[in-house]
Amino acid sequence: MEHLPLPHPGDPSQVRLILASSSPRRRELLAQYGYSFEVLPLPADAEESAKAGEAPEALVARLALQKARAVAAGIQSGVLLTCDTVAACRGRILGKPRDVEDAREMLRWQRGCEQEVYSGLCVWPLPHGQPRVAVAVTRLRMAPISDEQLEEYLSSGLWEGKAGAFGYQDRLGWLEILEGSETNVVGLPMELLAELVQAAEGVEAGPEVP
Repeated sequence: MEHLPLPHPGDPSQVRLILASSSPRRRELLAQYGYSFEVLPLPADAEESAKAGEAPEALVARLALQKARAVAAGIQSGVLLTCDTVAACRGRILGKPRDVEDAREMLRWQRGCEQEVYSGLCVWPLPHGQPRVAVAVTRLRMAPISDEQLEEYLSSGLWEGKAGAFGYQDRLGWLEILEGSETNVVGLPMELLAELVQAAEGVEAGPEVP
């Protein structure tokens, strides 16, 4: 993946991030872009499914903040980072698949169609700052992959733990980005993260998120 310049005037390695996530892709992106960070596990009940009628933007923003609030009390100092990502295709929100059958159905739903990837980010400077939440959206299209290609991918196991049952980096040419952040599709919108970190560094306290 091309290393994209970030809108951050300082040295990201000087920011002490605390990533509350089990995603290896988010860890890889933070390391690739030079951030100094540690990983904090999330409690099992920190994630929920979408509420009836909830839009994708509202869902990922709510869950990113919910994850942050689940662990913030145990952090003495640092910049807490949480993220939640979903895909949406033809009016349907696609989270992480429950099993291989769920993954198969998700991929069949997406192939040949345009879709969006939404990531909610929460950046919270602790102990005295306030959480800042923002959402990145990337528009893309999945190629009309064959049943044989789909089954080969499912057998790889790479679909596990990924929103929409597919990772952008897993198969070259399957996803075409039409608009928005490439790293958002991988799992963490680095351009938006840089902006939120910059804001957190510049203003210790801000308007509280409800």
